[in-house]
Amino acid sequence: MSAATTLLYDAPGPRAKRRNAVITTLFVVLLLYVVYLVYSGFDEKGQWAGALWKPFITWSTWDQFLIPGLLNTLKAAAISIVIALPVGALLGVGRLSRHPWVRIPAGAVVEFFRAIPVLLMMVFGAELYSIYTDIDADVRPLFAAVTGLVLYNASVLAEVFRAGINALPTGQTEAAHALGMRKTQVMVSVLLPQAVTLMLPAIVSQLVVALKDTALAGQLTVGYTELIRTSGGITGNFANTIPTLIVVAILYILMNLLLSTLASAMERRLSRRRNRPARGVKADKIEPVLVHIGTDADTGRADG
Repeated sequence: MSAATTLLYDAPGPRAKRRNAVITTLFVVLLLYVVYLVYSGFDEKGQWAGALWKPFITWSTWDQFLIPGLLNTLKAAAISIVIALPVGALLGVGRLSRHPWVRIPAGAVVEFFRAIPVLLMMVFGAELYSIYTDIDADVRPLFAAVTGLVLYNASVLAEVFRAGINALPTGQTEAAHALGMRKTQVMVSVLLPQAVTLMLPAIVSQLVVALKDTALAGQLTVGYTELIRTSGGITGNFANTIPTLIVVAILYILMNLLLSTLASAMERRLSRRRNRPARGVKADKIEPVLVHIGTDADTGRADG
C-alpha cells in the first residue's frame, strides 16, 4: 500500500482485516439468501415456466413491442438531455450573477420547477399543448414528456453547475481577472471547463435519472409510447407480467451502464487533456527546480 493511500485512513491491522472478512462473508451469505427467497417465490408461482419466457426469443416480440419502446425512450431521453444541459448551465450561472435582476429570477425558476413532480409537469404539458397549440396529436406526448423532463432536470443540473463552480479555488477567478479577462470570459474559458470535470459524476447521475423518468411519460394522461408502455402489449398477449418486467429492467440497466461507461471514458479523456504537458514540451524534459529559502542565520553567515 502506497504512502499516498495511507494518508486518507489508517491501514487495517490483522484484527480489522479478520473482522472485515467476517462482515463481507455474512453480507454475501445474506445476499444469496435473499436471491434464493426471490427465486423460490417466483418458482412457486410458476414464473420461471418456459412458456412465459418464450416470447422473448421470437423476433416479433422485439420488433413490435420492445425495440419501438426502447427507441422512443432513448429519443425522449436524448432530446431532454441535450436541452437540459445548456439550460441548466445558464440557470446555474445566473444564480451566481452579481445582478439581482438575473440572480433572483434564476433562483425562483430553479426552486419552483425542482419542487414539482416530473409527472405533474408532463400532465400539465400534455393538457397545455392539447388546448392552446396545434401540435399534431401523434407527437404531442413526446413534447409533453420532454417538457417535464427538461424543466425538472435543468433545475437540478443548475444546482450541480452552481456547486461545481463554487467548489473551484477563488484564485482561479482572481488570476483570470488579473490577466484582464471579463466576467463572461472568466466563466466560459476558465471556470466552466474546470467545473465540468469536477461535476461529471453528478451530471451523469442526473442524466441516468432523466433516462429512467421517461417511464413516467407512459401514463394514460400523457400517453407516450415508451418502453414500459409498449411492453404492456406483451403482458396482454401472454400474461407474463413478471418476466416482461424483468426483461425491461435489464434493458434499463444496460442503457444506464452504457451511459455511465461513456461518461467514465469522457472523464478520463478530459483528465488526460488537462494533465497533458504544454505543446512542444516533453514530459521527460521537465526537471524539478530546487528553491532555497534562506534563514536569518544563513543571511548573517553570508553577510559575514
